[in-house]
Amino acid sequence: MFTGLIETTGIIREIKYRGNYSILRVASTLPAGELKLGESIACDGACLTVVDINKDCFTVEASQETVSRTILDRYKVGTRINIERALKAGDRMGGHFVSGHIDDTGVVDYLKPLGESWELAVNFSPEYDIYVVEKGSIALNGLSLTVNRCRPGWLTVNLIPHTVNVTTVGGLRTGDRINMEFDLIGKYIARFISRGKKNGVTKDLLKESGW
Repeated sequence: MFTGLIETTGIIREIKYRGNYSILRVASTLPAGELKLGESIACDGACLTVVDINKDCFTVEASQETVSRTILDRYKVGTRINIERALKAGDRMGGHFVSGHIDDTGVVDYLKPLGESWELAVNFSPEYDIYVVEKGSIALNGLSLTVNRCRPGWLTVNLIPHTVNVTTVGGLRTGDRINMEFDLIGKYIARFISRGKKNGVTKDLLKESGW
Protein backbone atom coordinates (compact mmCIF):
# COMPACT_ATOMS: atom_id res chain seq x y z
CA MET A 1 0.00 0.00 0.00
CA PHE A 2 1.21 3.48 -0.90
CA THR A 3 0.08 7.07 -0.41
CA GLY A 4 0.93 8.72 -3.73
CA LEU A 5 3.46 11.04 -2.06
CA ILE A 6 6.62 10.64 -4.14
CA GLU A 7 9.84 10.17 -2.12
CA THR A 8 12.34 10.69 -4.89
CA THR A 9 12.96 10.05 -8.56
CA GLY A 10 15.18 7.43 -10.16
CA ILE A 11 16.90 6.81 -13.49
CA ILE A 12 16.54 3.60 -15.49
CA ARG A 13 20.08 2.26 -15.88
CA GLU A 14 19.36 -1.09 -17.55
CA ILE A 15 16.44 -2.99 -19.05
CA LYS A 16 16.63 -6.75 -19.52
CA TYR A 17 14.12 -9.50 -20.24
CA ARG A 18 13.62 -13.00 -18.86
CA GLY A 19 10.87 -14.90 -20.60
CA ASN A 20 7.84 -12.62 -20.45
CA TYR A 21 9.25 -10.61 -17.53
CA SER A 22 10.94 -7.22 -17.75
CA ILE A 23 13.81 -6.50 -15.37
CA LEU A 24 14.70 -2.90 -14.55
CA ARG A 25 17.81 -1.65 -12.77
CA VAL A 26 17.11 1.76 -11.24
CA ALA A 27 19.56 4.28 -9.79
CA SER A 28 18.15 6.41 -6.99
CA THR A 29 18.98 8.25 -3.78
CA LEU A 30 17.15 5.68 -1.65
CA PRO A 31 19.58 4.37 1.01
CA ALA A 32 20.58 0.85 -0.03
CA GLY A 33 20.78 -0.18 3.62
CA GLU A 34 17.09 0.57 4.10
CA LEU A 35 15.93 -1.56 1.16
CA LYS A 36 15.11 -5.24 1.50
CA LEU A 37 14.82 -8.02 -1.05
CA GLY A 38 11.19 -8.79 -1.78
CA GLU A 39 9.84 -5.43 -0.70
CA SER A 40 7.49 -3.42 -2.87
CA ILE A 41 8.40 -0.13 -4.51
CA ALA A 42 6.07 1.97 -6.63
CA CYS A 43 7.77 2.98 -9.88
CA ASP A 44 5.64 5.63 -11.61
CA GLY A 45 2.84 4.24 -9.44
CA ALA A 46 3.28 0.58 -10.43
CA CYS A 47 3.96 -1.73 -7.49
CA LEU A 48 7.10 -3.75 -8.32
CA THR A 49 9.19 -6.21 -6.28
CA VAL A 50 12.84 -5.60 -5.40
CA VAL A 51 14.96 -8.59 -6.49
CA ASP A 52 18.48 -7.16 -6.16
CA ILE A 53 20.18 -4.30 -4.31
CA ASN A 54 23.61 -2.71 -4.62
CA LYS A 55 25.26 0.53 -3.56
CA ASP A 56 23.30 3.01 -5.65
CA CYS A 57 20.81 0.88 -7.61
CA PHE A 58 17.99 -1.54 -7.03
CA THR A 59 16.47 -4.03 -9.46
CA VAL A 60 12.77 -4.79 -9.88
CA GLU A 61 10.80 -7.23 -12.00
CA ALA A 62 7.59 -6.60 -13.91
CA SER A 63 5.29 -9.30 -15.26
CA GLN A 64 3.69 -9.23 -18.70
CA GLU A 65 0.41 -8.15 -17.08
CA THR A 66 2.12 -5.15 -15.50
CA VAL A 67 3.86 -4.22 -18.74
CA SER A 68 0.60 -4.44 -20.69
CA ARG A 69 -1.24 -2.09 -18.31
CA THR A 70 1.45 0.51 -17.73
CA ILE A 71 3.90 2.77 -19.54
CA LEU A 72 6.77 0.44 -18.67
CA ASP A 73 7.16 -0.70 -22.28
CA ARG A 74 8.00 2.92 -23.17
CA TYR A 75 10.93 3.12 -20.78
CA LYS A 76 14.43 3.51 -22.15
CA VAL A 77 17.81 3.64 -20.47
CA GLY A 78 17.93 7.15 -19.00
CA THR A 79 14.17 7.46 -18.39
CA ARG A 80 13.41 9.29 -15.13
CA ILE A 81 10.67 7.78 -12.95
CA ASN A 82 8.83 8.59 -9.73
CA ILE A 83 9.61 6.37 -6.73
CA GLU A 84 7.75 5.67 -3.49
CA ARG A 85 8.41 2.96 -0.93
CA ALA A 86 5.49 1.16 0.69
CA LEU A 87 3.65 2.84 3.56
CA LYS A 88 4.87 1.89 7.05
CA ALA A 89 2.40 1.33 9.90
CA GLY A 90 2.36 4.43 12.06
CA ASP A 91 3.33 6.85 9.28
CA ARG A 92 1.29 9.97 8.72
CA MET A 93 -1.29 9.23 6.04
CA GLY A 94 -0.92 11.93 3.40
CA GLY A 95 -2.25 11.54 -0.14
CA HIS A 96 -4.77 8.71 -0.39
CA PHE A 97 -4.77 4.91 -0.39
CA VAL A 98 -2.86 3.80 -3.51
CA SER A 99 -2.45 0.08 -4.23
CA GLY A 100 0.17 0.36 -6.94
CA HIS A 101 -2.00 -1.71 -9.28
CA ILE A 102 -2.37 0.37 -12.44
CA ASP A 103 -5.81 0.26 -14.06
CA ASP A 104 -4.90 1.70 -17.44
CA THR A 105 -2.83 4.34 -19.17
CA GLY A 106 -4.10 7.74 -20.25
CA VAL A 107 -2.77 10.29 -22.72
CA VAL A 108 -1.67 13.79 -21.76
CA ASP A 109 -3.94 16.36 -23.39
CA TYR A 110 -1.94 19.34 -22.16
CA LEU A 111 0.21 20.67 -19.32
CA LYS A 112 0.03 24.43 -18.97
CA PRO A 113 0.80 27.10 -16.35
CA LEU A 114 -2.13 28.33 -14.32
CA GLY A 115 -1.00 31.28 -12.21
CA GLU A 116 1.83 29.95 -10.02
CA SER A 117 0.66 26.36 -10.45
CA TRP A 118 0.14 24.06 -13.42
CA GLU A 119 -2.90 22.33 -14.89
CA LEU A 120 -2.56 18.83 -16.31
CA ALA A 121 -5.31 17.40 -18.52
CA VAL A 122 -5.52 13.70 -19.34
CA ASN A 123 -7.62 11.74 -21.82
CA PHE A 124 -8.55 8.19 -20.84
CA SER A 125 -11.00 5.41 -21.72
CA PRO A 126 -14.59 6.46 -20.88
CA GLU A 127 -15.19 3.01 -19.38
CA TYR A 128 -13.48 4.37 -16.25
CA ASP A 129 -15.72 7.44 -15.94
CA ILE A 130 -17.61 5.83 -13.06
CA TYR A 131 -14.49 6.11 -10.88
CA VAL A 132 -13.79 9.79 -11.60
CA VAL A 133 -15.53 12.57 -9.68
CA GLU A 134 -14.70 16.23 -9.14
CA LYS A 135 -12.58 16.69 -5.99
CA GLY A 136 -12.03 12.94 -5.85
CA SER A 137 -8.61 11.30 -5.71
CA ILE A 138 -6.59 9.80 -8.53
CA ALA A 139 -2.99 8.58 -8.91
CA LEU A 140 -1.13 9.64 -12.07
CA ASN A 141 2.35 8.15 -12.51
CA GLY A 142 2.19 7.44 -8.79
CA LEU A 143 1.24 10.97 -7.69
CA SER A 144 -1.79 11.38 -5.44
CA LEU A 145 -3.79 14.19 -7.04
CA THR A 146 -7.25 15.74 -6.82
CA VAL A 147 -9.55 15.82 -9.82
CA ASN A 148 -10.52 19.43 -10.56
CA ARG A 149 -12.73 19.00 -13.60
CA CYS A 150 -13.97 15.99 -15.50
CA ARG A 151 -16.13 14.97 -18.42
CA PRO A 152 -16.42 11.64 -20.25
CA GLY A 153 -12.92 10.32 -20.88
CA TRP A 154 -11.17 13.50 -19.70
CA LEU A 155 -10.02 15.09 -16.44
CA THR A 156 -7.77 17.83 -15.09
CA VAL A 157 -5.65 18.09 -11.96
CA ASN A 158 -3.75 21.00 -10.43
CA LEU A 159 -0.02 20.75 -9.72
CA ILE A 160 1.71 22.97 -7.20
CA PRO A 161 5.28 24.13 -7.98
CA HIS A 162 6.76 21.74 -5.38
CA THR A 163 5.19 18.73 -7.10
CA VAL A 164 6.47 19.84 -10.50
CA ASN A 165 9.96 20.39 -9.10
CA VAL A 166 10.44 17.11 -7.23
CA THR A 167 8.71 14.64 -9.58
CA THR A 168 8.79 13.82 -13.29
CA VAL A 169 5.44 15.45 -14.04
CA GLY A 170 7.01 18.70 -15.27
CA GLY A 171 8.54 16.82 -18.19
CA LEU A 172 5.23 15.57 -19.55
CA ARG A 173 4.25 16.61 -23.06
CA THR A 174 1.05 16.40 -25.09
CA GLY A 175 0.64 12.84 -26.33
CA ASP A 176 2.71 11.23 -23.58
CA ARG A 177 1.15 8.17 -21.95
CA ILE A 178 0.68 8.17 -18.20
CA ASN A 179 -0.12 5.50 -15.60
CA MET A 180 -3.57 5.83 -14.02
CA GLU A 181 -4.84 4.22 -10.84
CA PHE A 182 -8.41 5.15 -9.99
CA ASP A 183 -9.53 5.56 -6.38
CA LEU A 184 -9.49 2.19 -4.61
CA ILE A 185 -12.49 2.89 -2.40
CA GLY A 186 -14.47 4.23 -5.35
CA LYS A 187 -13.78 1.04 -7.31
CA TYR A 188 -15.08 -1.16 -4.49
CA ILE A 189 -18.20 0.99 -4.06
CA ALA A 190 -18.91 0.89 -7.80
CA ARG A 191 -18.44 -2.89 -7.81
CA PHE A 192 -20.70 -3.31 -4.79
CA ILE A 193 -23.46 -1.20 -6.32
CA SER A 194 -23.16 -3.03 -9.64
CA ARG A 195 -23.50 -6.42 -7.95
CA GLY A 196 -26.28 -5.08 -5.79
CA LYS A 197 -28.39 -4.21 -8.80
CA LYS A 198 -28.09 -7.78 -10.01
CA ASN A 199 -28.86 -9.24 -6.58
CA GLY A 200 -31.71 -6.95 -5.63
CA VAL A 201 -29.74 -4.79 -3.16
CA THR A 202 -31.49 -1.46 -2.63
CA LYS A 203 -30.70 1.72 -0.71
CA ASP A 204 -33.34 0.78 1.86
CA LEU A 205 -31.75 -2.63 2.34
CA LEU A 206 -28.35 -1.03 2.81
CA LYS A 207 -29.76 1.31 5.48
CA GLU A 208 -31.38 -1.60 7.28
CA SER A 209 -28.00 -3.37 7.23
CA GLY A 210 -26.25 -0.44 8.90
CA TRP A 211 -24.75 1.18 5.81
